[in-house]
Amino acid sequence: MERTAHSASKDLITRTRPFAQSDGARARWNIASTVLALAGAMVMAAAAPWLPLRILGGVLEALVLVRAFILYHDFMHGALVPGASKLTQVLFHLQGILMLTPARIWNDTHNHHHANTARLSADAAGTFITWTTETWRKASPLERLGYRVERHPLTLLFGYITAFLLNLCLRPFLRAPRRYWASGVALVVHVALSIAVWKLLGPGVYFTAFVGPLFLGYAMGAYLFYAQHNFDDVKLLPEEQWTHVEGALEASSYLKCGPIMAWFTGNIGYHHVHHLNPRIPFYRLPEAMAAIPELSTPHVTTLHPRDIATCLRLDLWDPVQQRMVRYRDAAAAS
Repeated sequence: MERTAHSASKDLITRTRPFAQSDGARARWNIASTVLALAGAMVMAAAAPWLPLRILGGVLEALVLVRAFILYHDFMHGALVPGASKLTQVLFHLQGILMLTPARIWNDTHNHHHANTARLSADAAGTFITWTTETWRKASPLERLGYRVERHPLTLLFGYITAFLLNLCLRPFLRAPRRYWASGVALVVHVALSIAVWKLLGPGVYFTAFVGPLFLGYAMGAYLFYAQHNFDDVKLLPEEQWTHVEGALEASSYLKCGPIMAWFTGNIGYHHVHHLNPRIPFYRLPEAMAAIPELSTPHVTTLHPRDIATCLRLDLWDPVQQRMVRYRDAAAAS
């Protein structure tokens, strides 16, 4: 039985491999169009003659920043432009510095996340921690407070500070400055840019075209990352039951949205497909889902306020009920 399941999993991954072929012209078009869209949104946010237009430009800039981050994310997976030239590598690594996601800390944490999605026994590095109800009941008040803070909606809202400035830059640099020197560089560059924009262009441009879009974009990014593995029918697994395929299909959602939001989010909503094979370029994820029957019935979530509220109320994994529950449910069962 185990051998049959293993063979089926291996076969499923094998069938995704044809979609992991990058199209150079398509990749270049996606990069160029994203850069142009970002430049246009930044100009609108900084220089539009009417404040509401500048605010709209800032919102558009935040949305395009999400897409730009997905391109970087794909590049780091080796999916966007495999065998990239030295210049391309330098430019993407520079993007990582500017977007507060230096390559080394991003690779270390994100690769760990991919290797351990839905694995209850794994360290939570690179993802939002999920406790079982039993762990919650045994935890001290201080430990419970730390867990609540990490998963609190305000932590996601302030993802610019909590996830990016602190967790991807300041903390790793302080912990291991030799290994994560680029995180220190990212902090210095970010502070220098902040001061330069404020001094040279004024506080108005700073808020509409710099810190405002970063705040909104990173809040969206933090929520997307959280929601893609924290949904109503997610399935988390003990070590003896965990497999890569189970983690991808049972603990990664499909964020169903229209074509406009799919463009801004770089198809990251096809998250179950991405986790099954992260070498598939983002623009081929819909194609893979449509072609492979096992990928066509995913766990679905949306950006509807009802689904967002539901997601934010799922706190702990109950292994007895095999579902996510709220804190009060764990307390009632104790």
